[in-house]
Amino acid sequence: MKKIFYISTLLMLTLLPACHGSLNVEQPSEFTSLSMWTSEADAVSALNGAFHLLRTTLATSLPVYGDYRSALYGGGMMSITDYDKMAVNILARDMQGTDWTQFYTTINTSNLILKYTPDIAFSQESRKNEVLANAYFIRAYCYFMIARVWGDAPLLTSGFESDKQEDMYPFRAPASDIYEQVEKDLIMAEQLMPAGVKEKHRASSASINMLLADYYLWKAKMLNGGTVALESAKTAVNKVLHNANYGLEEEFDKIFGVQNEGSKEIIFSINYERNEYVGGYPSYYLVPEQYVENKEFINNPLPVGSHQQYVSITDEYEAFLSADLADTRTPVSFQIFSDGTIRWRWINKFKGEWINETRFFSSDIIIYRFAEAVLMKAEIENALSNTSNAIAELMKIEKRAYKTTYRYNTGMSSQDIDNAIIDEMLKEFVSEAKSWWILVRMGQAFTRIESLKGRENEKNILLWPLSSSSINTNPNIEE
Repeated sequence: MKKIFYISTLLMLTLLPACHGSLNVEQPSEFTSLSMWTSEADAVSALNGAFHLLRTTLATSLPVYGDYRSALYGGGMMSITDYDKMAVNILARDMQGTDWTQFYTTINTSNLILKYTPDIAFSQESRKNEVLANAYFIRAYCYFMIARVWGDAPLLTSGFESDKQEDMYPFRAPASDIYEQVEKDLIMAEQLMPAGVKEKHRASSASINMLLADYYLWKAKMLNGGTVALESAKTAVNKVLHNANYGLEEEFDKIFGVQNEGSKEIIFSINYERNEYVGGYPSYYLVPEQYVENKEFINNPLPVGSHQQYVSITDEYEAFLSADLADTRTPVSFQIFSDGTIRWRWINKFKGEWINETRFFSSDIIIYRFAEAVLMKAEIENALSNTSNAIAELMKIEKRAYKTTYRYNTGMSSQDIDNAIIDEMLKEFVSEAKSWWILVRMGQAFTRIESLKGRENEKNILLWPLSSSSINTNPNIEE
């Protein structure tokens, strides 16, 4: 861990009422907490800081872990990047995605919130519980990502406040311990979260249960959790599906875009705002303005960005997404425009805003939405041998996507249903950082990803290497 980064970031967050942009402030390496955790406002400010850190952590890394190894994405107009290597599962120690520092910085802030908030007097006990529930949720999310990406890793729950603490150089804990902490944190978050909270940019009962369902599905299929974990996943996802505040939009295009960020389908998203914080990985997907010779096509129909197009879908993924002409999701997910010999292709969901000839990448980044709960339910029911129930959930997705209800039927085998669930996930969640996780969880990474075929026995092949800086700054960390 980069200890000074931990502590200086914490000071920045807890001494300010909110976090906007970046600050260069020299901070001491040791401080007292007495003046920093005295009021409800201090705890709320720290929580704002924790979400700011989470946003920074996920801004570009979310699809790195969730999409780019699935062979569905590769280099855009700018080739020979780390993204090309990820697409064929060639991972090097110091490429993008190998440093875990930002995850641990975010965790450290959550740890300090959980340490000091219980002793602070709040105007309402429910407000205190909501702050604590959010801190547990953030920590659980970060550790769930860490365990799936790196496996064994330090497990820190106390919070660093000085670069002289005895435990500044932690050892890696077994991944099983980290997963256990995720489960404990989510159970605490659910218990503490007040009823009626409907936040989309903060934790709520629905987002906590989405993460619980995600975790228990992973536990069932990757950690030998079996039927017990599947039943726990089912309980969690049913709480989301039966929550009247959420549901499927009738039309797929009513989910995405700045104008739709209040959609009933969105359960949890990372907030981006023009003039406050913009950018993130969607800025890698659009057409580079400097390459458009015919300027009349700019934003008509070409959505231009401010720099190179680093990532695009592959030709194979394009063919897969375009195979069914009835699929209404296709033009919402990506588009193509030919101008002479140039064939422009771009990912379309998170374009932000085009104002005064300037692109603002201000679209919220969706982490969980209702359609995933539906497909999780289908996966769970199929794993529990309730095939008719699984098909009923698939038909909900079919009805919205194709305007039909005949594609899936009771004559399908369990494997057919699993294949259909994967296919619908890959069509439904283009550029939403889901493809890698669903292929791994459902045991098809080594059959659907060409660069992984025949590599099942390679140690840690599904994990990521750790950056040199993460190893060199802690003598107790080994690769």
